[in-house]
Amino acid sequence: MLLVADVGNTNITFGLYEEKNLRAQWRLSSGVARTDDEIWILMKMLLESEGFGLKQLSGFALSSVVPNVTAVFERVGVNRLKVPLVNVTADLDTGIKILYENPQQVGADRICNAVAGFARYGGPLVVVDFGTATTYDVINAEAEYLGGIIAPGPETTAEILHRAAAKLPKVALRFPPELIGRTTETSIQSGLMYGGVEMVEGLNRRFKKLLGPATKIIATGGLASVLIEHLTTVEAVEPALTLDGLRLIFARCAPK
Repeated sequence: MLLVADVGNTNITFGLYEEKNLRAQWRLSSGVARTDDEIWILMKMLLESEGFGLKQLSGFALSSVVPNVTAVFERVGVNRLKVPLVNVTADLDTGIKILYENPQQVGADRICNAVAGFARYGGPLVVVDFGTATTYDVINAEAEYLGGIIAPGPETTAEILHRAAAKLPKVALRFPPELIGRTTETSIQSGLMYGGVEMVEGLNRRFKKLLGPATKIIATGGLASVLIEHLTTVEAVEPALTLDGLRLIFARCAPK
């Protein structure tokens, strides 16, 4: 079985694959500094909670955008799990050619999304990932990663508003009953949620105008399921897209 881990700025998502099947998935906070021992014990406990064990693992795939955490996970993979390890970087032959001016600047999670999205939908393709940042990744029909867009995510915007203006409260990320807010809370929610929708819809229309009407647009990330009912330009939500990209990259790049 393959253990995969996607380390983001807000969360760490683990997944356990048996062949192509995602058998279990867990989400932890990445805002807590943890030692090698703590990460190893967490992995052990998570697996055991679903009736699995470390000895069943045949590989470990890692995607991380937090450098100090990356090193911890690599050491755990090598010294504790003792299974083949793939750490996703732009240096790997993933099957996607990265056309960024500096490929090393492309986050590992974005590479995973591009690989899994292209494998499932082909190109031209736009992947919208709703995380700490809202990212857009563009892949053409020749499996070339053209680049993308990075914008603040709704959660990040809400936090910035709260910090910048003392009288603006923190709000739940949900759609208010009406477009026009009648309280400070619902006014902020309208700006965050409907404003976020309009940004995504507007950019997606621009992508289709640039790349052609056959361009497919899919979404992933924590808020995708909340926003999807308001997104007319998005064809599908793929909650486990990054994890599936890890699985595909491991299958292609793991040491034999």
